[in-house]
Amino acid sequence: MLIQEGYPDPIEVRREPDGWLAEHSHPFEVYALILEGQIQLSVAGEVNTYKVGDIFYLGAQELHAESYGKTGVLYLASRRLVDDF
Repeated sequence: MLIQEGYPDPIEVRREPDGWLAEHSHPFEVYALILEGQIQLSVAGEVNTYKVGDIFYLGAQELHAESYGKTGVLYLASRRLVDDF
């Protein structure tokens, strides 16, 4: 699906246990598959927790905050710059 939609090969992203990032955005869209641990994303006041096997999507410039579980998180992320489509 990612290749058909113009996304590059995914990269591994690891975040530290009990870590977090304050509200921010990125210049790219991202699909990510959780491989280990969990991540909590807060978008527009809605908080969702993603665990092993879950996939999340964030749009380009979408404001969000992140926090990671007690074991941190490892996920595969495929990022596509908005200018790429």
